[in-house]
Amino acid sequence: MSAGKYTAQIVEVPDHGIKLEPVEGATVPDGPNEVNLLGMSIALALGAAGYHHHAEQRDPELQTLDALLAGEAVMPWKPSESGSTAYIVCELNDGRPTCEVRPTAG
Repeated sequence: MSAGKYTAQIVEVPDHGIKLEPVEGATVPDGPNEVNLLGMSIALALGAAGYHHHAEQRDPELQTLDALLAGEAVMPWKPSESGSTAYIVCELNDGRPTCEVRPTAG
């Protein structure tokens, strides 16, 4: 994975989960391994920040990691505190992205 930064606002979609809206200039990987590694890192960061799975089942045809990272899919995660603005910020370095949920994109 090339160096860069993936940053996206976490947007709650009532009764369905969350959607990631990448900020301008966000690096969105396109290789399958890089997408999978970033997806796992995002899931770990969401879990650490208190997000949990929504009861709605994921549709594997529509809700892919590529679509999630591009801001095109809603995934079945719910925030612990509804209504607060949050961002997922990931540093893409040496094939091991590190992600965290922050209150700002900075």
